[in-house]
Amino acid sequence: MGMPTHLSNAEIEEFGREMDAIRNEVMDSRGAADRAYILSIIRWQRSLALGGRIVMFLSLLLLPAYAGWPQFLAVLALGAAMLGIAKIMENMEIGHNVMHAQWDWMRDPQIQSNTWEWDNVCPSDQWKHSHNVVHHTWTNVFGKDPDIGYGVLRVTPQQRWKPKYLIQPITNFFLNIWFQWGVAVHDVEPDKLLSGEKSVASVKHLLRGIAKKAARQLLKDYVLWPALGAALTVPASMALQLDISQIALLAFLWIAGGNAIANLMRNVWSNVIIFCGHFPSGVQHFTKAEVEGETRARWYVRQLLGSCNIGGGKLFHILSGNLSHQIEHHLFPDMPSNRYPEVSPRVRALAARYRLPYNTGSLTRQFGTTTWTIWRLAFPGGQSHALNA
Repeated sequence: MGMPTHLSNAEIEEFGREMDAIRNEVMDSRGAADRAYILSIIRWQRSLALGGRIVMFLSLLLLPAYAGWPQFLAVLALGAAMLGIAKIMENMEIGHNVMHAQWDWMRDPQIQSNTWEWDNVCPSDQWKHSHNVVHHTWTNVFGKDPDIGYGVLRVTPQQRWKPKYLIQPITNFFLNIWFQWGVAVHDVEPDKLLSGEKSVASVKHLLRGIAKKAARQLLKDYVLWPALGAALTVPASMALQLDISQIALLAFLWIAGGNAIANLMRNVWSNVIIFCGHFPSGVQHFTKAEVEGETRARWYVRQLLGSCNIGGGKLFHILSGNLSHQIEHHLFPDMPSNRYPEVSPRVRALAARYRLPYNTGSLTRQFGTTTWTIWRLAFPGGQSHALNA
């Protein structure tokens, strides 16, 4: 825990200057290739979303005759999976990174951090405050970063154990499947509301924003799209002289179910990637005293020590929003995400030269140690584990 003691102040400042050099070189080289990348990702995402919904609607052609149930379910599942991947891409590689101002330099009015509203029940303005302003500024600082366990999990032995943590494996399960709702209330800090540190009156404006955004999302996924699906079955039901109301209701429920599957896919995947970037074995945490008077160079060191990478191929990196390069993202949050794979080897080499750990591993390793941490620290005690070489 804490800042490395083997480096002098001068060495830490030199480390910071070298990090700045990497950042400046990449930021100065942004251009047509980067623009083409994000525009291509957006086209693919929107095509997948539209295609997924069309496939789900096409599956309804099998519904009025009550025939071909296996085929119907297979087509519905395919459409839901396409929509789920689209939602993952929109939240991870597009929405998250657009709202980090990674693409503001293009001056495209449709892709700006101050106007982008993502496909999520969390209002973008609240997310940008809790994530960009608070978490990225105070990464892993006790009493400053609410992302240390999100107020409900004990993820480091330095957190004082409380009886509430006994159920954290169950809490973690529900946080996983309802992750967008956890993100939505994160800036509200429900744990502080329950403890009395915050009053309901002080967060009423936040709750109103969440209610408005959530209502819009629920209306879209669980009313309007299902209603359109139900309407599409009416002509076929009439032609076959079937009970229109029964067929329409079934179509409504199946489209709503497909949308629920897509949202579940997005929630689970987002939770896994984010947790594997913050809670695996070897992650370090800091006290307020340790960051008092912190320079930019020391901020760089803290971001390096408090983040983890996940190994994988190009498609994996895209689906993770390049948060598989969580270290590089925390070092350079406003750098276009497609450049993280390029700078990762340079950051790793720089860390090695200054004898600083660079926490990276397979998804299995990172998820395994994260899960073990959550289960073990549900109980009193626990110890910090050294990062595997």
